[in-house]
Amino acid sequence: MSFRTFVDAEGNEWQAFDVVPRVDERRNYDRRNPDRPDEEVDERRDHDRDRRLTVGGAHAIVGQEGWLCFERGDQRRRLSPIPENWTRATDAELDAYRLAARPVRPSSLSSPGITERNP
Repeated sequence: MSFRTFVDAEGNEWQAFDVVPRVDERRNYDRRNPDRPDEEVDERRDHDRDRRLTVGGAHAIVGQEGWLCFERGDQRRRLSPIPENWTRATDAELDAYRLAARPVRPSSLSSPGITERNP
């Protein structure tokens, strides 16, 4: 993983880093019932109609190429695929990549008002 800090056109400092998932981290099996043979799982599926709804195209985010993350406080953005030579880009070029990146919702654990409990 490469890591950079840069300053945007408004004078704000951002962190940029690349994320490339390892092959073993990506799902490559049917996790509903991993003990069931593939033939039985296929028989259960309705091939004429897929009940799952895909919004936004997850393939654009998770792939072999990975993505470039931009963070500043609770603001996060992702750009996929990772631009070549981004580690040598100027601050202005990184800011242009940041502006082209998709905003990402903060996770519920990082939301204000949620505190950690001490056991």
